[in-house]
Amino acid sequence: MRFIRLEELKPGMRIARPIFSKKGVMLYDRATVLKDMQSIQNIKSFGLIGLFILEPAEPVPPMTDEDREFERFQTMMAFQIQDEMEVCRRSKKTENITRIVDEIVRQYGNLKNKITFIQGLRSADDYVFKHSLNVAILCAMISHAMNVSLQDQRESVTAAVLHDIGKLDVDQKIFAEREISAEDRIRLLHCELNGFDLIGNLYMSNPNIKRICSQAQHLVDVMDNPEELKRMKPVTGARILAVADTYDSDTAVRMDQPPLSEVLTLRKMLDRSDVYDPKVVNGLMRSIAILSPGTSVELNTGEKALVIRVNDNDLLRPVVLTFDHNEIIDLSDRKTYDDLDISDIMKTMDNRHVIDQDALKKLGFS
Repeated sequence: MRFIRLEELKPGMRIARPIFSKKGVMLYDRATVLKDMQSIQNIKSFGLIGLFILEPAEPVPPMTDEDREFERFQTMMAFQIQDEMEVCRRSKKTENITRIVDEIVRQYGNLKNKITFIQGLRSADDYVFKHSLNVAILCAMISHAMNVSLQDQRESVTAAVLHDIGKLDVDQKIFAEREISAEDRIRLLHCELNGFDLIGNLYMSNPNIKRICSQAQHLVDVMDNPEELKRMKPVTGARILAVADTYDSDTAVRMDQPPLSEVLTLRKMLDRSDVYDPKVVNGLMRSIAILSPGTSVELNTGEKALVIRVNDNDLLRPVVLTFDHNEIIDLSDRKTYDDLDISDIMKTMDNRHVIDQDALKKLGFS
């Protein structure tokens, strides 16, 4: 599977992931073949910057009904958040925020099982909307895992939906740059503060919404200032928002730079318990599927291994099978393997090495 920009699409290519309309209707299913230029022109009208495409002989990767619903929900709700943010900025009033928050909480705020948190590609133009949605979903799941009150859950989700609204006042090309200049950084900070003031005006009857947004931002801004961190007493929603925001930002699939793996992002937050509340990070790990069986990983010894059993008590120390020695290692056995860790998820392992025989025949190979 690889990403192809729209201008590089060609007839004969197969779509790797489903495409949904803003109403949540599936327009193209996985493995759909782009038969002609008209099909490509139709896709260009959806406002996408490109597609994930299967290699010529690559089988369609597995996808559960839950995964498909998650992608449908992401597409549909990102458009709704975009429309609502435009209303808030134009009229200084909310129109559908309550309904959007209700839908996110209903769908992902009371789950019994972990979900696969699928990261879709985002461009500079839609970064804020997709990021805000993902952060809101994460806040709903973490809040539920932490068993916080329904009011706290709704406040954190509401804050997540709106927390980046101020960023819409800057040139969106900033989000496609690897390095932001000092001047742009100051401009971005100014717009974020204006955004928090707008949120305060939208929720004058509930100042906690603005408080959650500003405290979560301040936590990350002063992470190199130990004294300021000690003085801070962030509310529950701010601690949840800080973790959700960082997780989505670091693992997002973007055109400008490769994302951090889920493992590296979790380690980053676990190493900074003064910034990221360990209880919240634990709530995150109890909400999403990471290091599931079948995941290929690299150990700190350089060895490659396959996860064969999840460790619910310590997510980063599962049972693995090494490739080189065909040895089963239970990383939860600290007495034996205390110096052994998973350093990262292998980024190059996919199923393109498996040959789809039917696809080969259609390409003319016997």
